[in-house]
Amino acid sequence: MTTLVIGLILFLGVHTVSIAAPAWRDAAVSRLGEGTWKALYSLASLAGFVLLVYGYGLARQQPTLLYAPPEALRYVALLLLLPVFPLLFAVYLPGRIKTAAKHPMLLATKLWALAHLLTNGNAADVLLFGGFLAWAVADRVSLKRRPARPVPSAPASPKNDVIAVLGGLVLYALFLLWAHAWLMGVSPIRLT
Repeated sequence: MTTLVIGLILFLGVHTVSIAAPAWRDAAVSRLGEGTWKALYSLASLAGFVLLVYGYGLARQQPTLLYAPPEALRYVALLLLLPVFPLLFAVYLPGRIKTAAKHPMLLATKLWALAHLLTNGNAADVLLFGGFLAWAVADRVSLKRRPARPVPSAPASPKNDVIAVLGGLVLYALFLLWAHAWLMGVSPIRLT
């Protein structure tokens, strides 16, 4: 569990710099340069991500059950996950979805984390998904007090919504039917 905790602290910590210390972040960017800052940020994020994935895998080998979710929550989770990939597409394909969601990446993260908390009751699951949910809520609240940084994206267009929905639903189906089981070793649906 220690590796998972270190990975979460590093990954979410790097992503919390703008929330907790925006002036320090801006000073570091000025001192180091945008390119160097992004390179260091990316390396720290990647290291944290690798540690949390590895640590989560280790923790799953000796699970500690905190709660046993009812089977019916799997269907609720599947519905909560339905908009996640379209929202992620909408981050880079601005249109009505991005305007309505305001911060589609954070909304996608909250839905993803909540859905997984509803269906997974082991300590590692609660730590991982609860950590991401808490971070996304804190980041969303902090955005009310600070300006969002611009995200490189395509020009705004109504076509972007169609692309986001269709592309997102294709990815959702791919994850549902194959990729989740391949990557995580657990199928979110039972085909038998």
